[in-house]
Amino acid sequence: MRLLLLPSYFYPENAASYYLFDNMFETFSKYGFDMIVYTPVPCRGVGYGIRKKYKAITVEQLYNNRMIVHRFSLFSEGKNPFLRALRYSICWIKQFNRGLFAKNIDCIFLASTPPIQGVLGAMLKKLRNRPFIYNLQDIFPDSLAGTGLAKKGGILWKVGRVIENFTYQNSDKIIVISQDFKKNIMAKGVPVEKIEVIYNWVDENAVHPVAKEDNLLFEEFGLSRDKFTIVYAGNLGNAQNISIIVEAAKQLPDIQFALFGTGGLEDELRTRIMKEQISNIFLNPLQPFARVSQVYSLGDACIVSCKAGLGGSAMPSKTWSIMSCGRPVVASFDEGELKDILESNNCGVFSHAGNVQEFVDAIKSLARNPSRCIEMGNNARQFILDNLTKEVGTKKYVEIIRSVVGRMG
Repeated sequence: MRLLLLPSYFYPENAASYYLFDNMFETFSKYGFDMIVYTPVPCRGVGYGIRKKYKAITVEQLYNNRMIVHRFSLFSEGKNPFLRALRYSICWIKQFNRGLFAKNIDCIFLASTPPIQGVLGAMLKKLRNRPFIYNLQDIFPDSLAGTGLAKKGGILWKVGRVIENFTYQNSDKIIVISQDFKKNIMAKGVPVEKIEVIYNWVDENAVHPVAKEDNLLFEEFGLSRDKFTIVYAGNLGNAQNISIIVEAAKQLPDIQFALFGTGGLEDELRTRIMKEQISNIFLNPLQPFARVSQVYSLGDACIVSCKAGLGGSAMPSKTWSIMSCGRPVVASFDEGELKDILESNNCGVFSHAGNVQEFVDAIKSLARNPSRCIEMGNNARQFILDNLTKEVGTKKYVEIIRSVVGRMG
């Protein structure tokens, strides 16, 4: 069986969830799947030297030679949304051309970043007469509304809904990452038999608790082991409602907030910290996956946040990494599946998205009761071991791909 993969970002780019695809590809190769990849020269989170190196590599073989990677040149993305949209469009055209003429393809397997990738898979399915499996990690255009790039009912929103519907209609199977995602797209008319739920897992061996006394990142980032610490790691954007973390830090001067990330609000956040002299926020670059255990283990608790109204279109995989590190989750989120998991398993505290006072009170409740904090962290780690391991998650992908290709064959 040969899969066609058309990722907009690929190793060695620094993407927060790349480990999921690395785990998938490793398992695909183990089960005898061959993979052909067409992707741009890396740009996200890499320097000029890395880009130059990969520009010279025309073909690369990975995963025990089961994957063949073809890279094409493309200008680096920046923070300008118009240039980023142009880059996505050019990338789409190049990948469409390569996918159209790729030989011996049995299945098209694409993820949902950027949003127009779904249309790419749907069109190639129609032209190549091959099954298309859509891995829905982010719901578009709902996510655009959350970031402020689109307004519900506006032109961009309506175009996005057309794209979304076309993608769903032409997918043979849609893999979503939560029950809330499933409810979201069912409400848009997607039949239940087309949807499969596979939670984003954690490699429980690679992402694990690190004791404070053994965590050298305290010294590296100038953090005190004696203070209660809250960690946020990930994108610094509108959808994550980073401002609520700043407001909480201002009300909790005795608690240190360690933030690791990059994104559209990074410069604004850095300026605000300096202007308002917020001394208990430590803003640092997003760290590579190899350090995820140390990053989340810096915290006595770790944040998962979203802008109000986005809980049904965003299920952050960082939740599982936090829990795998044996740390309780402090959620500022919409009511739904995340709240149910935290409360039914006693592995975190919940506050409603956008409610600063609830969020502050949630953090206070943990800081005042360290033993409860530790108990929740232990429960969180056990939940991962019982439900969300790499082996279970990746095998489900294999089974779905086999069933879809077998049915089409």
